[in-house]
Amino acid sequence: MSKLPAAPEPLSAEVFDSHCHLDIMVGNRQASSGDPVAQAAQAAAASVESILGEARAVGVTRLLTVGYDLPSSHWNADAARVHDGIYAGVAIHPNESHAATPEVLAEIEELAGESNVRAVGETGLDYYRDWATKDDQHASFAAHIEIAKRTGKALVIHDRDAHDDVLKTLAAQGAPDVVVFHSFSGDAEMAKKCVEAGYYMSFSGPVTYKNAGYLREAARVAPLELVLVETDAPYLPPVPYRGMPNAPYLIPLIVRCLAEVKDVHPDELCAAVSANGEAAFGAW
Repeated sequence: MSKLPAAPEPLSAEVFDSHCHLDIMVGNRQASSGDPVAQAAQAAAASVESILGEARAVGVTRLLTVGYDLPSSHWNADAARVHDGIYAGVAIHPNESHAATPEVLAEIEELAGESNVRAVGETGLDYYRDWATKDDQHASFAAHIEIAKRTGKALVIHDRDAHDDVLKTLAAQGAPDVVVFHSFSGDAEMAKKCVEAGYYMSFSGPVTYKNAGYLREAARVAPLELVLVETDAPYLPPVPYRGMPNAPYLIPLIVRCLAEVKDVHPDELCAAVSANGEAAFGAW
């Protein structure tokens, strides 16, 4: 069994994790071949309830668990139906966009209409990997934008090495009312563009990394009313746990780093993030 990181000091105010992958964490689905972080997380054999319990023990009271293909979207929607404090996002990830057929997208839209499904995502563009063509990615992204508009749900964006094209697509097609950049990876200039458009920026473990000064500069630009926090668990663990499985109970490390960057008390940041969560994803 893989050793999980020690729990950090609990927060003194409630907050939530705006993006994680519970299905991978509990090992109910096969991890991608050769993905040691996901395999380690599966080996931990954590149950949904234990993940929730560990998170609540440090002040993380709710989780948004996010789909990346049709099976994971169904799994996460099912989890949101039966577990208090869990909400779901459903979508086809840009790396899987070759599978975004009309039939699959129709199922995604049906799931997105459920009350505990609060987001259409993660969708977007990924130019780092070539697992799907740009044409397939753009077609899938456009379809998800329209699903978010029709269902009235937040659009959660995966944007990797594609900042300009993601912003251009949103501007050209017309963005939904709520747009969230998951695991925000842009610099201060990108953050300024998001602020102008009213897009939420969700900061994850990399904001704590020594070599990610550009992310901290972006966080300084982002106003509190557009800031969210996430783990992307089991990926992107914060310092000092790089290389280990991530989990929602590590959110306090990200919150405290982000609060220091923004020169606010962690309680103030938690209050802002909690309010932003309800503004973006609906009343809990």
